[in-house]
Amino acid sequence: MSDSPDPAAPIRKIIHVDMDAFYASVEQRDNPELRGRPVAVGGSRERGVVAAASYEARKFGVRSAMPSVTARRKCPELVFVKPRFDAYRAISMQIRAIFADYTPLIEPLSLDEAYLDVTQNLKGIPSATQIAEEIRARIRAETQLTASAGVSYNKFLAKLASDQNKPDGLFVITPRMGPGFVESLPVGRFHGIGPATAAKMNRLGIETGADLRERPLPFLQQHFGKAGRFYYWIARGVDDRPVQPDRIRKSVGAEDTFAADLFSLQEAQAEVAKVGEKVWRYCEKHNIRGRTVTLKVKYADFQQITRSRTQHIPIADAADLLGIANDLLAGVFPTPKGIRLLGVTLSSLEGPSERHGDSERDEGSARQLTLTL
Repeated sequence: MSDSPDPAAPIRKIIHVDMDAFYASVEQRDNPELRGRPVAVGGSRERGVVAAASYEARKFGVRSAMPSVTARRKCPELVFVKPRFDAYRAISMQIRAIFADYTPLIEPLSLDEAYLDVTQNLKGIPSATQIAEEIRARIRAETQLTASAGVSYNKFLAKLASDQNKPDGLFVITPRMGPGFVESLPVGRFHGIGPATAAKMNRLGIETGADLRERPLPFLQQHFGKAGRFYYWIARGVDDRPVQPDRIRKSVGAEDTFAADLFSLQEAQAEVAKVGEKVWRYCEKHNIRGRTVTLKVKYADFQQITRSRTQHIPIADAADLLGIANDLLAGVFPTPKGIRLLGVTLSSLEGPSERHGDSERDEGSARQLTLTL
């Protein structure tokens, strides 16, 4: 985010598409017995974590990342389903192919959501809202799933808009609406402001977008560092980040929850090897490397710790990755309590061009357009 918005910058037309309860909806689509029932994907009845919850389950307060035992308490009728990531990836690619009929500027955030820049789209449609409606209709027809969409003139507002009428909804935030829409929202609703930051803002008397807008830039930088500039501008409905179709992932990770708690280093090393090998297979498949290894440990009482190490050069192979992960693991032993989950993440990622010093990027020119959302 620059010091001030560039008045010569083109006004963009951005769509944020977010599939509705994606994993759970796929399971309900493929198994008629699950339709209309509260469904949790992931974990198990006794252990593990909910990866996704159907809207029927959400009515009981079941949410993703919730321990399965907590979800079961909230909803005794909850049906647990094992995740089928191959199926989710296949459908995600099917949906992405729909996006590609309209624009090459697609920035996936995960399997179930993406930003699209349709300012200059392949079909020559002047209305971003019309494009969003067409995409949602095609997703429903071709996958029998529903998607919500947000349309606006920047990524921040498009993301907020897609949450506004979920599920199966569409919402548009025009340039005239943007600043006022931001002012009315609690800061905890802002994408990019997590629970801890929202709590810190609340302690500083910042409850809403209007409160955030009242704080001068030096104040926000003092309390939030580099992020202060981002918060300053989004409070004014300004976000100049482009849609980045070649955006590299920030991290690659895998983790596993165990049926019985682990107490010995040897048992833990065997499990770290399994998740570490999953991470490395992904890196090999996508030709990416990383410099930072992070070990995640969750104990039986749900206390969670992480340990990280950063190398000066990218990690060369699976042996190096596992060696660092095991060094980090050795540092948490002997353990005072059982371990229920272990995870390994590789970050500070680089693609082949970064590793070979090729920093050139094509910069497409864009002209000023009249915005018809």
